[in-house]
Formats: sequence, structure tokens, C-alpha cells
Amino acid sequence: MRIRRPFIQILILWFVLSPVRAWCEEKPLWELGAGLFFLQMPDYRGSDENRRYVLPYPYFVYRGDILRVEKERISGRIFETDRVLLDISGNGSAPVSSSDNPDRQGMADLDPTFEIGPSLNVTLLENRQDHYKLTLTLPVRAAFSTDFSSVRHEGWVFHPRLVFQKADIIAGSGVSLGISAGPMFADRGYHRYFYAVDPPYATPTRRAYEASGGYSGSTLTVGLNKNIKPFIINAFVSVDFLQGAVFEESPLVKNKYAVMAGFSVSWVFLKSSRMVEKRD
Repeated sequence: MRIRRPFIQILILWFVLSPVRAWCEEKPLWELGAGLFFLQMPDYRGSDENRRYVLPYPYFVYRGDILRVEKERISGRIFETDRVLLDISGNGSAPVSSSDNPDRQGMADLDPTFEIGPSLNVTLLENRQDHYKLTLTLPVRAAFSTDFSSVRHEGWVFHPRLVFQKADIIAGSGVSLGISAGPMFADRGYHRYFYAVDPPYATPTRRAYEASGGYSGSTLTVGLNKNIKPFIINAFVSVDFLQGAVFEESPLVKNKYAVMAGFSVSWVFLKSSRMVEKRD
């Protein structure tokens, strides 16, 4: 089991740990704490090599009117009504050492990536009495790779999703459920970064391959959340289905699905006395 400390902040800030969020309730303006994150994920979508990570992280939440820093994201609220929210979304991927991945032996390492861009979120259905909500999320993000000395633009990603949230799924349990699902699309540059094989890197078992833009598979994520004061527990499983993806025939794709799973335990030891209405 390896700990890649330089990548901790990207994982914490940009990976969606879980689609579970409560809404329409009062919360402290800010919270401060620490946590431990356990994660298992493939080297990249379609790889048959998996890694496990144990990552300590600082826990900080700020629920401002415009800027919000929460456990699974940083968002800048650009425009908001009762049904429509335009904010900033992000995502990311872990670095890959090609010497540790048999399918990429001899190729350049994959640097960590981060994605950022606007997201339009439209509430399709909401029942505050029964505590459930259905949202259509339409994020468009620019993707960048970095070796922590420079940053390179790698392409664009569009990942529309339906997100269903249900608080207290078993009455009195305090367990919240979140489910998100939707297709992913990316341009040639993004797919090329992960799946292209340039002629100098071709071998008898790894043919040259040029990626194209288009459909990038579909994703289903299921998450659970439980607050046992002063601790917050999150768990999730996310599955990527790559059948029909434009890069499906890349020699670097060994699995037609990709599974990422993890859980986190956060300890909140300091919070604001000022309460604000939290609405996602």
C-alpha cells in the first residue's frame, strides 16, 4: 500500500467522495477537523491494475453565500435560483508510474490531472417533507496535467449526470443515500493523454493507437453518509462502463469497466457558533 503525499490535496479537493449531501437545514458557517480517507481505484479507467491509498487530510467546511468549501468540493456560486444553480465543479485523477503498470511499460508516466469548469445544476424534483431530491448536473470542465513544476492543458470533458439524494433512508437511522449516473464525453486531447500509443512506444503486444474524441463511457456512483457527532462517515462505490467508448480498442484498455471505492472518517473538533441555511 502506497501513500502519494504530493497528490493528497488534489484527491481531497477534486474527487467526489460521495454524491450524498443534506439540504435545507441549518449548519455552522464553518467547521474544522481532520480525517482519514481509504481509497481503491484503477490506474486509469480501463486499466486492470489497481492501487490502494490511505490518505490523512484536513477537514474544512465553509458555507458562504458565494464561496463554499465542503468536504467533497470547492464551489463558487455564480448564479442561483430555487431550481437552478450555476457554480464551479472539479475532478481529478491520480498519477501513474508506467514502470508499475505492465501495459504501459516503456511509456511516459501519467502525471496527476485536475479538471475545473462551470456546472449547471437543475433541480427536477424535490420533496422537503420526505427528504429527497433529483437534480440534473451539466458540468463542462477543462482538464490539465501537472508534474508540480508546470501545467499542461489536456482537453475538455462533459459529464452530464442525474443525481438522486435521499436523507434518512431508514427512518431514524440518520443514513443518507446518494446515487448519480450519466454518460461522459471528452475530446481527442483528453482521450489521447490516457489511451494513445505513439509509434515509438509500439511493441509486438502493444500496437500503435490514435485516440479520437466522443463518447467516453458511463458512470454510476452510489454513496452513503452518516453523522455520528463529532464524526462524519462517508462510503462510496463508483463504476465506469466503457463498452462503446471511442477508445475501447486501445491496447491500454484491459477492462471494459472500472471500479473505484472508498470511505472516509472525519473528526470535526471545532465549528462556528453562527448557523446558516445549507441548501445544495
